[in-house]
Amino acid sequence: MKRLLAIAKLTLKAAFRYRLVQIMIVLLLGAVVGLPAIIRHDGSAQGFTQILLTYTLGTITTLLGFATLWLACGTLARDVEECQMQMVAVKPIARWEIWAGKWTGIMFLNLLLLTVSGVAVYLLMQWRSGQLSAEAQEQLRNEVLVARGSLRQAVDGAAIEKEVEGRLQARLKDSQVAGMDRDFVRKQIREQVKSGLQIAPPGRGKGWVISTGMITEKLRDQPLQLRFKFFPAQKNDSGTYLGIWEIGPPNGRRYRLEQPSLAAETFHEFTLPPNLLDEHGNLYIVFGNLNETALLFPLDEGMEVLYPESGFGLNFTRGLAIIGCWLSLLAAIGLASASFLSFPVAAFVSLGVLIVGLSSGTVRQVVEEGGIAAINHETGRVDDPTLLDLVALPIFKGLLKVINLVHGFSPIDSLSSGRSVSWGELARAIAQIVLLMGGGFAAIGIISFTRRELATAQGQQ
Repeated sequence: MKRLLAIAKLTLKAAFRYRLVQIMIVLLLGAVVGLPAIIRHDGSAQGFTQILLTYTLGTITTLLGFATLWLACGTLARDVEECQMQMVAVKPIARWEIWAGKWTGIMFLNLLLLTVSGVAVYLLMQWRSGQLSAEAQEQLRNEVLVARGSLRQAVDGAAIEKEVEGRLQARLKDSQVAGMDRDFVRKQIREQVKSGLQIAPPGRGKGWVISTGMITEKLRDQPLQLRFKFFPAQKNDSGTYLGIWEIGPPNGRRYRLEQPSLAAETFHEFTLPPNLLDEHGNLYIVFGNLNETALLFPLDEGMEVLYPESGFGLNFTRGLAIIGCWLSLLAAIGLASASFLSFPVAAFVSLGVLIVGLSSGTVRQVVEEGGIAAINHETGRVDDPTLLDLVALPIFKGLLKVINLVHGFSPIDSLSSGRSVSWGELARAIAQIVLLMGGGFAAIGIISFTRRELATAQGQQ
């Protein structure tokens, strides 16, 4: 451990010697202070958090991410190229300790910079929030400066698939349908079945029953927030729609709210009065569609109930910890590349890996469509896969599984909307991003660095 920490200390000294720390502190504080000063918000709680949390934390993450890759690639590759590593390797220290010490030093630096910028964002947010109107401050406390858990209506996936298979077998009796791609037909049927669970027909109502389960008693006497989003089957000229809400037990006290102007394809929130749950902890929600077109509420984000779970400070800390997990993975990627490549090539490879990781949408589209060749729009699939498709598709499927281990963690979005970043989410981030993905790159880097011939490193570059 002493040897490992000694390498970490040398890495930190190198970062200070390169003036990286000083420059990063100036850039980070400039982003925290400068962005809210340059970009003006509209005075609402939503506009305030969009700039002070979303933009600043996004900028901080981007700056720290690129700095981590640059330092990780440079601190190892340049030490080898400049023959400094040869002087260290002859000492009684293992190669893996050198590699791990480099990673530890980079993470110490990341945690220092992330803490400084995070504290600056938190203090600035507390100070600037006092300049908002009383109504905006109240909205900020209820919807942003809080950690809210989420409840949704349970979806019976097994029942949906059973219905899909039943309709599929009925359609396959048609010879024209039997000649089509079965996966494509199944996908179409699945979307039709789901649409029946999502649509509020014109002039009629749609209901949800959301169970609070084990936290029923905790939610007694607590105000809740209803968050929803819908899509119209046909858009009108105004872009707004009329709806009436009735919430509460069917045979008990109910809350009624008429909303004459609801914009489509955006999230809406309103606060519910306390004690609308029935004796079993269920919340009954009915939406009356008073428009001439059907409205679709998606199963994944169309309707949810938010409830206060904990304070903003602890939630903010957990969000920063997940960002730290991302930075630890970037440090491992940079060091793994520098373990067997020169600095310019290692930086190029690391950025390439990062770009591939950010291209999950493209990778998922290729997997869903079954190839990268021209698509038949009638079947939605590639009719005649090429040799490239046959080779690339399994690779893309495996790549998508790897990318999904890192994706799905969005602390910035959660913090800006007052959503809870739970301990379970943080634990999954540590397990999947740091231990599994980071550990994989660490194994590649350590093995490559251990087998690398340092004496001929200059001649091979």
